[in-house]
Amino acid sequence: MRRAMLSSTLRLTTLILACSCPRANAQTQLPIEMQQKIDKVAHDALAKTGVPSASVALVKDGRIAYLHAYGNARLDPETPAKPEMRYSIGSISKQFTAAAILLLQEKGKLSLDDKVSKFIPGLTRANEVTIRQLLSHTSGYQDYWPQDYVMPMMLQPVDAQKILDTWARKPLDFDPGTKWQYSNTNFVIAGLIVEKASGEPLLQFLQREIFTPLNMKSVADTDKTKLGDTDPTGYMRYALGPPRPAPKEGSGWLFAAGELAMPAEDLAKWDISIINQELLKPASYQDFETEVLLKNGLGTQYGLGVDVSAKLGHRSLSHGGEVSGFTSENLVFPDERAAVVVLTNQDASDVSGAIASGIAPLLLASDDPATPEKLAQARKIFEGLQHGTIDRSLFTDNANFYFNEQALKDFAGSLGPLGTPEEFIQTRQALRGGMKLREYTIKFPKAKLSAWTYEIPDGKLEQYQIAAQD
Repeated sequence: MRRAMLSSTLRLTTLILACSCPRANAQTQLPIEMQQKIDKVAHDALAKTGVPSASVALVKDGRIAYLHAYGNARLDPETPAKPEMRYSIGSISKQFTAAAILLLQEKGKLSLDDKVSKFIPGLTRANEVTIRQLLSHTSGYQDYWPQDYVMPMMLQPVDAQKILDTWARKPLDFDPGTKWQYSNTNFVIAGLIVEKASGEPLLQFLQREIFTPLNMKSVADTDKTKLGDTDPTGYMRYALGPPRPAPKEGSGWLFAAGELAMPAEDLAKWDISIINQELLKPASYQDFETEVLLKNGLGTQYGLGVDVSAKLGHRSLSHGGEVSGFTSENLVFPDERAAVVVLTNQDASDVSGAIASGIAPLLLASDDPATPEKLAQARKIFEGLQHGTIDRSLFTDNANFYFNEQALKDFAGSLGPLGTPEEFIQTRQALRGGMKLREYTIKFPKAKLSAWTYEIPDGKLEQYQIAAQD
């Protein structure tokens, strides 16, 4: 539910070694070499952080291509994680509330531009705030749960109306549409609007309109009850201490903002429906995926319940999630028909995002038959540059002019000390100026670099550039 992820991976002095469950029932449509790289990303992240487990689902070419779980779903007794286990997805649930609103708009029950007061009068400036502003976090309503832990009052049950009476009757944090601020309160209001416009409970509407049509068979509502004994235990840590079972929020606190739990496979089915635009009308997907602008024209990098940005040079729709004991990351590349789902069972950690970020370049690597050859060439050139040398027969006259004596000294002086790369992968391929652009990510223990080349039709390189990667 809480969206904020820690900016850097937690470094722990005591590690829990990540174990991997058997691949029973896992779909493996990826090359063995890629599977091994993906497994290493997940294993390394769990070992480095001590997060107990991760469940991963990957979509490639619009189909689920890989399902795998790593580590232990429960620590006492030690229980290996399995792909079919359900994890809380936290704020990724907001996408489903937004989709419910869009479905109701298609049915003529409401409009994104309706004022909140049409359905819930009495809230602060409800005659000014629109439903679109709720779903895009531009309403000004104050967030009722920005903390990364469960406060005492949240151990007790609550209802949506009580949350709104406490937080949505306060003065707005800013005028509607003038700023962006993440707020779970927005989606509690949106959830109540779904119920009022549809005449039925939110989860009942989601089940009939979304989960059943998409064959999402294992979705659970953790706002009502905690996950069962066959699902993972959620864990927390005090500083660098050992994992401890996390407390469960009281019923009502997750409503419409972070209530859902499901296996990674079910979330991947949702991602495929976004890629194929199979559930909503095209106009609804346009609303869902379009960055909302503030009144001054500034972009928010947020659509309706989803982050909208460019990652690795590709259009992406993404969102993280966190509730007590769980964190998650969902990353969709609609134009590439690919997606990465990572679910973990420890809160206040960015390991789900770290795993997703490590896997995405592998998944997006080009299927061009020449890629292995060009990748090997790019790596060999890089190794030469680390020593201040190049094979000039590989380059055009322009590129050879660029690689003058000073350039080669600077390349060697800055790249040589980095040593041998841990990883050298291609992340993107495109056309530019009649040339083929290839982009690479180069990872070292303490640095990450980007390299990009321009190749002319005869195969020579017009450019080979390197820069630090954020």
